[in-house]
Amino acid sequence: LFLLFFTTHEELQTLDVDDAFFSTPEDIAARALKPQGGVNFIRTFKKPAEDQAVNLPPNLDQLVQNATYVQSPDNLIWRYFYDLKGSAEYPFPGGIFQWARYRRNGTGLNETEKIFSESLNKHENTLTLATLRIFSNGLGQPHFHFNANEMGYVISGCGQVGVILSGVSANFNIGIGDVIFFPVGTQHYIKSVCDEDLLLILAYSTGNQLETLRFKDYFRSTADHILAQLFFKEQAEFKKF
Repeated sequence: LFLLFFTTHEELQTLDVDDAFFSTPEDIAARALKPQGGVNFIRTFKKPAEDQAVNLPPNLDQLVQNATYVQSPDNLIWRYFYDLKGSAEYPFPGGIFQWARYRRNGTGLNETEKIFSESLNKHENTLTLATLRIFSNGLGQPHFHFNANEMGYVISGCGQVGVILSGVSANFNIGIGDVIFFPVGTQHYIKSVCDEDLLLILAYSTGNQLETLRFKDYFRSTADHILAQLFFKEQAEFKKF
């Protein structure tokens, strides 16, 4: 079972190898592939009634005699593969992040992480992926991303999500199998409301280093005298944060 994310804001367009084959004129396919028997061999291929990308043939064991692959060298594999579950954990009050992402500063990254990070940055439209575990009754505090849309999928647990925009906010519950989406610049938070941990896979549409601003950071970074004017409270009150 795979969970797949695609970086496109348009309708996803896909061309499978069998569709490409059957869409090519027989004489053109014969000249391009040069099989024994020429065009007569090409004509022995019959398009199945069902899409074989999702339906395996009932006589698969008779058709396939060897389904093994030669393992590619590690320095090639690491451009496309990252052991997210086995990667470093980044705890925060209330939960844990694990990241597969691009980082400008590669200091402290192992060889696998460096190759994967550099590979991500070579592609303009790519993804940063993460797993987010929020402990029971924990909170992923309000924040927003400057340079990425965010999409998430709930693996286990249940939670509540809040989306905070100028003049309006929305709250909704999430459970296993639900998908959530936060457009770039949309402040949001996620909290666990079950006895078990809330676990999500998150995808961010950026090939650059993900830029995030958290509620506590911009609130605490705002000068006390500015907050006093905004909230009609004495300046000294904001020392309590």
